[in-house]
Amino acid sequence: MIGQLLLNGTVSGLLLALPALAVSLTFGILKFPNFAVGGSLTLGAYAGWVFNTQLGFQIVGASLLAAATVALVSVLLDVAVFGRLREQGSIALMVASMGVSLILENLCRFGFGNATRSLDVDVARPLRWAGLRISHEQIVTAAAVLGCLVLLHLVLRTTPLGRAMRAVADNPTLAAARGIEREVIVRLTWAIIGLLTGLAGVLAAIDRAVEPLVGWSYQIPVFAAAILGGLGSPLGAVLGALAVGLSEELATLVVPTSYRQAVSFAVILLLLLVRSQGLLGARAVRK
Repeated sequence: MIGQLLLNGTVSGLLLALPALAVSLTFGILKFPNFAVGGSLTLGAYAGWVFNTQLGFQIVGASLLAAATVALVSVLLDVAVFGRLREQGSIALMVASMGVSLILENLCRFGFGNATRSLDVDVARPLRWAGLRISHEQIVTAAAVLGCLVLLHLVLRTTPLGRAMRAVADNPTLAAARGIEREVIVRLTWAIIGLLTGLAGVLAAIDRAVEPLVGWSYQIPVFAAAILGGLGSPLGAVLGALAVGLSEELATLVVPTSYRQAVSFAVILLLLLVRSQGLLGARAVRK
């Protein structure tokens, strides 16, 4: 039983990893907590549903097109909203992100109603391996997320774009002095954030269903994962997401399923009391 819970918790954590990475990138480079992640997840789920069931694309093609759609919307939102508030500080940007999330969710509700919808994916019997029950949805989620994590790691660590993003995150003024165009890097960062949340929205739709609050149901665990890992640390966001997923599943050993999120958050609070900067975050220096 513990093996099955560890497997389920690992896959649940991987599902949280992509939006947690998006939150971490936003905080590290753009310096504000981006609550629009929930709305972007919802938009990704509906975009995947439209491409998959209405336009006839297979799930892989529908996922890529949904991710591209959310990336485009994210860049347009930066042009229309976040870019105009960039100099107003992190509080103004945070409040704007909350408004953007509500607008995206309600646009989906206005366009498609409150009915719960499903993606057109093949139904297959779960696989059995070493006494574990592994569904095809879990395999698809794990493969997609791990592929994205490897690709993003390569982009951040081995490409000029990744080096420029790290330079802007560390010191925007010095990066500008060295000829790095901050606005270009910011727009590319928004595109990556949109790709991550759009794909995560489709995976959430496969895991659950397509409905207006699908993004909201992930929002709090996603922020918990990003904070637990250390805001601004991509690797920390992944570790935090795995910790949240495993905590929620293992909590069912001691409490009913309906209480598992409360227990997992109690564990996370205890961890943060011991290490307030998160697993891989840098300790803030107060003067």
